[in-house]
Amino acid sequence: MRSPEEMNDTAPSTAPTAGRPKVVVVMPAYNAGRTLRMTYMELPHDTVDMVILVDDGSTDDTVAVARELNLKLFLHDRNYGYGANQKTCYAEALRAGADIVVMVHPDYQYDPRLVPEVIQPILHGTADVVLGSRLKAGSAKTLSGGMPWWKFVSNRFLTWVENTVFGLHLSEYHTGYRAYRREVLETVNVNLNADKFIFDQEIMAQVVEAGFRIEEVAVPTRYFAEASSASFLASTRYGLGILWLVGRYMAHRRGWWKQRQFQSLRSRYRELA
Repeated sequence: MRSPEEMNDTAPSTAPTAGRPKVVVVMPAYNAGRTLRMTYMELPHDTVDMVILVDDGSTDDTVAVARELNLKLFLHDRNYGYGANQKTCYAEALRAGADIVVMVHPDYQYDPRLVPEVIQPILHGTADVVLGSRLKAGSAKTLSGGMPWWKFVSNRFLTWVENTVFGLHLSEYHTGYRAYRREVLETVNVNLNADKFIFDQEIMAQVVEAGFRIEEVAVPTRYFAEASSASFLASTRYGLGILWLVGRYMAHRRGWWKQRQFQSLRSRYRELA
């Protein structure tokens, strides 16, 4: 049984300026001890009101570093998976009163200094979800940043498939740098999603089905030894999972196979009212 344990109830949070949305950064962590400190230190703390870290059964010093940084810390009793980690992240961010939730990986693969740019479309009222795209700036920059060629090719192919099915024109769906307006996380049923990496694409299918507005912001690609990166085999399983997901989504939209996963919570509440 998953039972996240809050370890630091006195972690500081900056009260948002009157009239400004409360911005909460969530960090889904697993063995991020070598990169957590520099990720946290580079966050724009004049923009971010609270940082929540959920540790998913790390075996390194991630928890010790998080305690040193006095983060709002929650622990899973074992490793449940990246999707399960996000479920706890979003539940705790909403409980903390977040108006905007930004996922920043603590492995330093995404530039934490770009949080203001990532949330800007939400603040301007033009988007409900913002993706930090590594491909928006162009193929040359993506590859020069260190993305392996086979990941680049599979990313482009799977993005084309998802754009075709979802009816969108995004440059990338497979980024871990994301910002959500509170209402998005209150509307889609994240608890019906998988506990593994496919969670990222399942929530995108839910966002599309609910009709939320999606924008992208270009972010640099950063691959280095300390940053987490899925293996070729894991990436292959992930790609097959995406194809299965879009197949189920198509069947749902056409009425062939209705699934609760793609039904928004708010629509069900309206039906019960």
